[in-house]
Amino acid sequence: MRNHPLSTSIYRPNVQWGHIPVDLPIIGYGKRTFDLFFSVVVLLFFVSWMTPIIGLIIWLESRENPFFTQTRIGQNGQAFKFYKFRSMRGKPPGNDPLLSKDEQGRITRFGRFMRTYRIDEFPQFFNVLKGQMSVVGPRPERQVFLDKITEHIPQYAVLQKLPPGITSLGQIRYGYADTLEQMIKRARYDLIYPNNVSLSTDIKIILNTIIVVFQGKGR
Repeated sequence: MRNHPLSTSIYRPNVQWGHIPVDLPIIGYGKRTFDLFFSVVVLLFFVSWMTPIIGLIIWLESRENPFFTQTRIGQNGQAFKFYKFRSMRGKPPGNDPLLSKDEQGRITRFGRFMRTYRIDEFPQFFNVLKGQMSVVGPRPERQVFLDKITEHIPQYAVLQKLPPGITSLGQIRYGYADTLEQMIKRARYDLIYPNNVSLSTDIKIILNTIIVVFQGKGR
């Protein structure tokens, strides 16, 4: 998954940084309308019946709250509570915000299965419904990581003008990121998106995400 070339076949290349079509009302409203429709469909037909089953499995394996919440940074620097199904035991070290390979040992067996098929991401459709996220957009990160990524890639600040998403080109081409280095590599894919925001682009990314999910290429 990480060896995919940087594909621009479904995006318009050679567009100046800083011009974000979603700033146009007709595109912004259209994206929000699509997000509402898509999230309501997913919540009604999938999340509604999956949640009790998944919640019970998580509780039986870890004896912890099935939902994991964390403060992430959204559009224009607004902080919000980010939802996921819990895939790891315990809490991350409070004195070390950086990710490490040692954290991999906290992933449960069912958590690894959920990550493979992106099932742990489903509660984020509640974030979409609340207007905190979009279905497609750059991955929401913690402030500490946003600062570090921007140090390496100053253009990354452009992505803060967009609502963060459940899926993105970076999620398709790279997947989960467990270290700052991996986040930086994934960010380079997501930087293609701002200059190509459109309903057709979002649909193509969603369709590609569905393919990745069914192939079990999440991580």
